[in-house]
Amino acid sequence: PALTEQLARAQYRSVQRLLELPDEVAVWPTHGAGSFCAAPAAAQRTSTIGAERTGNPLVRVCDEDAFVAELLGSLGSYPPYFSWLGEANRRGPALLPRQLAVAPMTPQAAAAAQAAGATILDVRPVPSFAQSHPTGALSIPLRPAFASWLGWLTAHDHSLIIVREPDQDLDEVLWQAAKIGYDNVVGELAGGIDAWTAARLPTTSVRLLEATADDAVRVLDIRQESEFRAGHVPGALHIELGDLPGAIDRLTDVPTVVMCGHGERAMGAASLLGGEGFTHVSVLTGSPEDWAEANGQRLETGP
Repeated sequence: PALTEQLARAQYRSVQRLLELPDEVAVWPTHGAGSFCAAPAAAQRTSTIGAERTGNPLVRVCDEDAFVAELLGSLGSYPPYFSWLGEANRRGPALLPRQLAVAPMTPQAAAAAQAAGATILDVRPVPSFAQSHPTGALSIPLRPAFASWLGWLTAHDHSLIIVREPDQDLDEVLWQAAKIGYDNVVGELAGGIDAWTAARLPTTSVRLLEATADDAVRVLDIRQESEFRAGHVPGALHIELGDLPGAIDRLTDVPTVVMCGHGERAMGAASLLGGEGFTHVSVLTGSPEDWAEANGQRLETGP
């Protein structure tokens, strides 16, 4: 973050140099859409110099200061670990074994660790978490963006206990965590949610809703600012998922439907609210566009 403007100016010079190439030269981006490291990127995986010359608004900004201002103005929020990961990389990582592993924990041991302050991190898909999960567990479904949300919603020195499906790769969980400097996974729940339930430990479920309108509930949109501005349900309350832990104290426990783009982030938000004692939280399974289509209404744009 401290080098943002310096790197933006370097990027301006890179763009000007690349524009000297012929239109037919292929462009293969190193970041896909959705990266927190840059301004919003287009969804296509390849492009050409010609296509960028005619269709990329930043390319048409010829003044360096104006380019930097527009580029920096389009950046979104980013995970807290970005602020210390550079120094961690300079120090170098600890030597890791070829095969990362954590010890299995009985449900009773996991519950005791949770009571002592550890977080039960449930990496199962949204429908599985919705059906039943350990009360107080945090939902971050295992997917390519898992590490980013792990670093956004948990602290790197806070003990984590994994709950997963039998067919989910524990090694993938641990390696994604290790890549952002997280070596704080202290165990996984042996036997998964079935063992927890069999031990008669407390479980919670979250209701999944289709894209229907209900004026009696609060709609909480937890997407990024740029996503919200592009189109949101009229009257929705906007709090980015990364900001939600610090905003929960300002919310009242009224019937709430949480929404994002696909459901993963919304379930993460629902789990945060549930962990703070909120009891009337549901998750919308679709996107704002699905809601608009189902209800025959238009989305609002802007803040």
